[in-house]
Amino acid sequence: MTRHNEAERQEAIERLRERLRPGDTIYTILRSVSRSGMSRHISTMIARDGQIDDVTWLVARAIGCRRNDRDGGIVITGCGMDMCFEVVYLLGQALWPEGFLCVGDGCQSNEHVNGDRNYAPHHHKDGGYALRYARL
Repeated sequence: MTRHNEAERQEAIERLRERLRPGDTIYTILRSVSRSGMSRHISTMIARDGQIDDVTWLVARAIGCRRNDRDGGIVITGCGMDMCFEVVYLLGQALWPEGFLCVGDGCQSNEHVNGDRNYAPHHHKDGGYALRYARL
């Protein structure tokens, strides 16, 4: 992971908080996979008012990862799981480290998967599940 200074990271987080709310969808594009399969380059987009914005640069800063110079994707290492989900999960944790307010039906919180059937407004502890994601 790249170490961005804390001021740059906080600026990226604030800019993303202006654009995103819990329950919003992040669209991911898998740009490339290394030959070993141990790293990937992933781009992130958001759709607003019929417009698609590439937020890869901001997301990379917010989660502390570097971007690939050739394709612009976030370089994320690891295997054995959905790394696009991992990028979106890390972003949710960065944006809402103290958790988030339940968004109701369709809330992605892991607490609902594990038995919490209460979709009334209440606080979820893990901000990583605040955002939805879809692959393009």
